[in-house]
This record gives sequence, C-alpha cells and structure tokens, in this order.
Amino acid sequence: MSDQTIETIFVEERRYPPPPDFAALAVARPDIYEREFEEFWESEGRERVTWFEPFTELYEWELPYAKWYLGGKLNVAYNCVDRHVEAGLGDRVAYFWEGEPEGERRTITYADLQRDVVRMANVLRELGVGKGTKVAIYMGMVPELPVAMLACTRLGAPHTVVFGGFSADALSDRINDMGCEVLITQDEAWRRGATVPLKLTADAAMADAPGIRTCLVVRRTGNDVPMREGRDRWLHDFDVSDDPATSPPEPMDSEDLLFLMYTSGTTAKPKGIAHTTGGYLVGVASTHALIFDLKPEEDVYWCAADIGWITGHSYIVYGPLCNGATSVLYEGTPDFPDRDRWWELVERYRVTILYTAPTAIRAHMKWGPEHAAKHDLSSLRLLGSVGEPINPEAWVWYREHIGGDRTPVVDTWWQTETGMILITPLPGVTTTKPGSATRPFPGVEAGVVDDHGRDVGPGGGGYLVLKRPWPAMTRGIFGDDARFRATYWERFPGMYFAGDGARVDEDGDFWLLGRVDDVMNVSGHRISTIEVESALVDHPSVAEAAVCGRADALTGQAIVAFVTLRGGEEGTVERLEELRNHVAVKIGPIAKPANIVFTPELPKTRSGKIMRRLLRDVAEERPLGDTTTLADPAVVAEIAERAVAQPAEE
Repeated sequence: MSDQTIETIFVEERRYPPPPDFAALAVARPDIYEREFEEFWESEGRERVTWFEPFTELYEWELPYAKWYLGGKLNVAYNCVDRHVEAGLGDRVAYFWEGEPEGERRTITYADLQRDVVRMANVLRELGVGKGTKVAIYMGMVPELPVAMLACTRLGAPHTVVFGGFSADALSDRINDMGCEVLITQDEAWRRGATVPLKLTADAAMADAPGIRTCLVVRRTGNDVPMREGRDRWLHDFDVSDDPATSPPEPMDSEDLLFLMYTSGTTAKPKGIAHTTGGYLVGVASTHALIFDLKPEEDVYWCAADIGWITGHSYIVYGPLCNGATSVLYEGTPDFPDRDRWWELVERYRVTILYTAPTAIRAHMKWGPEHAAKHDLSSLRLLGSVGEPINPEAWVWYREHIGGDRTPVVDTWWQTETGMILITPLPGVTTTKPGSATRPFPGVEAGVVDDHGRDVGPGGGGYLVLKRPWPAMTRGIFGDDARFRATYWERFPGMYFAGDGARVDEDGDFWLLGRVDDVMNVSGHRISTIEVESALVDHPSVAEAAVCGRADALTGQAIVAFVTLRGGEEGTVERLEELRNHVAVKIGPIAKPANIVFTPELPKTRSGKIMRRLLRDVAEERPLGDTTTLADPAVVAEIAERAVAQPAEE
C-alpha cells in the first residue's frame, strides 16, 4: 500500500462546465482565484460589511487561535437590517414565511423586520438584557426566531440557539454550559399536523437550569401552556416602541462573542463552538454572495435547513440578510401534508436558488420524480448541497429532476467549526463533477495529508486539513481550551484537522470521503464508506445506502450495507446479489458488501445526517448506544430486527 491513508477506488467521469449564459453574468469571475490571500480578505472585509470604526489590522495568527479585522467596530443587526432600510430598501422582502398549516403565510419586508427586531430588543432590554448577557433561544422555524437572534445582536448579547427538536436535558446542558440568564421560547410548534410542546420542554429544562431568571414566550399555536409568575412573560404583553431611535445598535468589537453553536461530542458533553462578530459576518456574507451567485434585486433564495443548526445561522439568517437577500422561511417538513410540498413552495415563490442536504435529495429520489413534475420549477437557476458528501447519482438526479438538467449544482463542504463554506464550486467559473466539492473557496488553503502530515498529492486519499486561518473560523470551544487543541490541532501540528477523509484528483479538485471514524479496514485496504455508498446509490433501484464495517476474523473488517430501495420496493435475495455484484463492477471485488440489510428508512439525526455509529452497533450485534438525537428512534430498532431476520452472508 502507498503512503495515502485512504484508498480511493470510485471513479466518476461526468463533467458539467458552467453554462455560457450563466458564466457571462456570474458574480464571481475566473480571476478570483488569482487574488492574494491578504488582498482578498481585506477587500471582502471592507466591501461586505459596514463598520462603525474601520479595522486597522487584517488578522493575527497565534496557533491555534486567529483574530480577524482587529480594531474594527460593527453591529451585526445593523448590517443585516438597518443599513438596508437606510439605503431605501425597506420595501424589499426579507422573508417569505410559510407556516406548516395550509394557507398560513407572511411576507416580511426589511422595514417590517427592523420594527420587529427593535421591538424585541426593547422587550429584552426591559428584561435586563444588555451587552454581554447570555441568551438561549429554543424555537421552531417561525419569523420570531431570526428576530430574536437579531435582537440579541443589536444589544450585544451573545446567544445560543437550541434546535426545537432537542430534549429538556440537551437544552439545560447548553444553558448551563454557556451561563444563560434568559430563555426565549414559544408555546408550541407545528410538526406534521401535530403540536410540539416547546414551553413544557423548556419548563423541564429550566428546572435543571437555575441560572435562568426570565423566560420570554412567543405565542404560536395559542394553546394554553403553564406560565410561572415572576419568571415567564408573554412577548405580546409588552408595550414597547418599534422606533429604531429607541434602540440604537450596540457597537461591538470584531472579536466580541456573537453566538455559541453546540455540536455533539461522541464521548463527552456537547462542544460550545464559539463564533465572533466581524470575521464571521464577513465570511458568511462573502461566501453567500459568491457561491450562490446572488443577485439580491431579483433572486429568491431558499436554504431548506433549520436555523437551529449552523447552516441556518450562516445561510438563512446572517449571510443572506447581510447581503440584502430575499429568502423563503418554511416551518414544516418536506412531505407534509404531501410529498410535493417543497415543489409547491418553489413554484409559489418563484425560488431561484435552492440549498439543501443530500439526505433530503435522496428522500425525494426514493419518493420519485413525479412529485416535482407536478410543479413549474423553471424559476430555479442554481442548486446547492450541504451537510455531508453527496453521492454522484443523487447529484445528477437533483440536477435533472429539480434543475431541469440546466442548473449548476454547488456541492459545499464546511462544518459548525468553520462557520462558513470552505470547499465549493463557484457556479459561473468551476467545471463541476458529481460528488466533488471541487476547489477551496478563494482565500482558503486546504490540503490532504497522510498519517505523517505529508501531502498525498493528486489521486491520493487521506485526511483533510486547513493550512491557513479564515475569517469565520471558530475561536475555540467555550471554556475548554485543552479540548479545542486536542480535537483540532494536535493531530497535525500547525494545521486544522477537520476529522474528514478526502482525496484530491488530477485536476486539484477535492472529493470528501466522510468522517475518518467511518473508514473501513478490509484485508489491509482502507476504504471510505462514502465510496461504497455511492456505488450502491448508482444502481437504479437504490434510493439510499449507508455502509459500515464489522469485525471479521478473516479480513479484519467486513462491509455491511443498509439499503433503502426506491418506490417502496422490498428487498429480495436476487436484488441482494445484484447489488453486491454492482459494487464489485463499479469499484472492485474488495468493496463487495458481505451483508446487505434492506430497510424502509435509515437512522438519521434531527439535522438529517445518517447515524452510522448506530448502524455499527447493529452490525456488531451490540446493545444500541444513545438514540436521543435521532429523528425517529424506532427506525434503528426495526433495522436491528431486520438484520437478524434477513441474514445475507456470502
């Protein structure tokens, strides 16, 4: 075996150059990659953001910590809202909001948003929130969620948004770790036609979070919920001004804490990833404008994530609003009340840019293209993918059935810790390849190294690292410097270790291979799960696949595949052999699954990622680990039953 750390055996030959008419009008031009690192980030910093006091130094780099735009003073809410109104854009739509119940819609202009943010900021000020007060937000996808975030930033109060599907324990853990004094929540949320008891869950969390002195409650469903006197207050009960003059935006240092975003730890408590003000805002505004080819005067942009995750922070709230974009905000799920709900929204709002996760794309593949075909999707001009590596066949399906075989697809790689997209095509410049995130964003230096930290070179597979700082990078794990250093910086000194495998092809394009924890060692060959999964999804009957390794006395590890078939098809012995042979043809006999389990669903977290750790538990016949973060814990129990009932050994 060579020095490459992960073998790469899946070959993808399809290429999609930028459409000439798209390239001619693109925001990013080909010479963008020729710009110097310092010059690029200097000009992005000055052009994307309005500063109350200009920065005097671009960055400071003392491993493992960077500071950006030193000396600069700004306010995020001012940049996202007020300056657009002051520029005469108050009538531009900031959000088209669609509730889950049929017919529930709001159109929120930038002027409306400004009034709402000022009003909530004044409410929070009345409740004793000021610069430095830490606030937790536990809400669903309602307009008051971005309003609450912006109200906090207006006051200089750092926030942490906790996804509305998390438990009371998860909420209290985050409140206590950050030291939050105020919690903003809502009575209930809507999900699949039923109500979700957010306030009740918040009450249970506050019982274990004594630091919370005030809970501000937004009315959503109007159903009765318990309210504790002296602690709980309804937002609508406050009589405060919405005049911006009554709540001037607080000038913040570029390195002041903006928010914490907690990411799950595999063996320890969740990590509070710290993001600060100036560098983060420049990073998300720059990437949003250039990667999505944003034309704010005419585009309708929809990132179909949840604001409770970093994708929602960066590419539903802060990046788009900083750029004066018009976005869609949707409360519900892709398949309620029907499987064409998303495409109904694209048609209604004439969405031009859609950004979603491979998991969602594969779900639509499984349901079939007929649901999209019912609707006019001709407004779409750009598609994006986020969250995990996308299988080439899912990429092509997305382009063909959603993009009409004409739209560029930007497959983006980044993390909670990176704050902004780091590896991505630029749609008017880059020739795209299904399954490849292509090139580092301008001003980003990435590499792939072996176990010794040496570059593996073209064609090699190994560990993805970042070799220079970037503006939106995390400023650490809140309150845990040692864990920050050990997790990201000690594996390869002087380089940020992303925890992902990758390869670089002969053109210099990056292919993400999934988490290095998921790499399988089969007869001395280190094979990535994503390559075997992509070979399976390449088969026309397969909608989704997840792969893991289990201990094997002969080969070290044997490959176990969990497969969901399209259109509700049931698995058979004949189909099983067909799929095994298909993998052998696509990438070689070494990658042939020893076992295939057919299942109607795969275990996914509430953010839509496949939870391979639980699949390894099933494959190894171990007791199932923690399932609290699963969207549907019953799924993994059914898979375990099926794994026993359908042995499929070679």
